[in-house]
Amino acid sequence: MKVYGYIRVSSKEQNEDRQIMAMNDLNIPPLNVLIDKQSGKDFERPAYKKLIKTLKSGDLLYIKSIDRLGRNYEDIQNQWRILTKEKGVDIVVIDLPLLDTRLHRDLMGTFISDLVLQILSFVAQNERDNIRQRQAEGITAAKARGVRFGRPVRPAPANFGELLAQWDSRQISKEKLLKKCNMSKSTFYRRRAQHRIKQREL
Repeated sequence: MKVYGYIRVSSKEQNEDRQIMAMNDLNIPPLNVLIDKQSGKDFERPAYKKLIKTLKSGDLLYIKSIDRLGRNYEDIQNQWRILTKEKGVDIVVIDLPLLDTRLHRDLMGTFISDLVLQILSFVAQNERDNIRQRQAEGITAAKARGVRFGRPVRPAPANFGELLAQWDSRQISKEKLLKKCNMSKSTFYRRRAQHRIKQREL
């Protein structure tokens, strides 16, 4: 039997030290601790895929909390089934001793573990959905206040009309024009269309 630990943080900026300390306290060999710095929206993660291939029947896997495994309700339950039923791996959720597949292997124990897993999986996904909703509401409110998102709009040069006229009369090449305007093709054509509309309105 080999012992493994799985750690996940949602981005490269987040700190995984707390999870690493928990694995160290359990004396899990560092080479057996796999880390993903990626969202838990699905299981397309390099370290997790490597873990699945590595685990053998009878091995033991530790995770700090159920949301470190994932955040999608159905996916968590499916992965739990793959690990415990198909691969024959034991799982211990450090923050919740009830979710320790080595204990209570009788029918009642299995029922309690499955029930707790379903509840926690639902909570994990519900929190993810709430975060997304709060983000969407925040963006909508910010837009209503006039906040702009994305890259700042690059202003057209003061002599844009003159440069455009030179291009129209083929006095200047498109490449040279784009360089003088410091614009990409798509930005230039958008600015040109806006300029034409303004000219018609004058």
